[in-house]
Amino acid sequence: MTPAARSVNLFGWYILVVGTALLVSPNTLLGLFALGATTEVWIRVVGMLVVILGVYYRTAATAELTPFFVATVLGRASVPVFFLVFVLAGWVGWPLLLFGAIDAAGALWTWKALRQAPSAG
Repeated sequence: MTPAARSVNLFGWYILVVGTALLVSPNTLLGLFALGATTEVWIRVVGMLVVILGVYYRTAATAELTPFFVATVLGRASVPVFFLVFVLAGWVGWPLLLFGAIDAAGALWTWKALRQAPSAG
């Protein structure tokens, strides 16, 4: 597995864990980040979607799908920007930025791994 694939694979495991936590015990995870408890089904819907994304990440990593890796860098790098807007708008507290920091770190790791990969041809 290339370094870029390893970074995406590990991120896939991370989001599988987060998604499972949101499905099984969402308020435990929300509490760790000082986010309000909920009884709404939507947090579990988000958990389901995150688990599905985790499967996509792991599958793409196993298949060495470099275009997917590039797309994840762009997507994950945008997460902290969105979260900062949410915080500044007063929609959520600053602890949400911790999730954004994990996404940013993962995006940076994958980006660096992609830049270090030997070019084809």
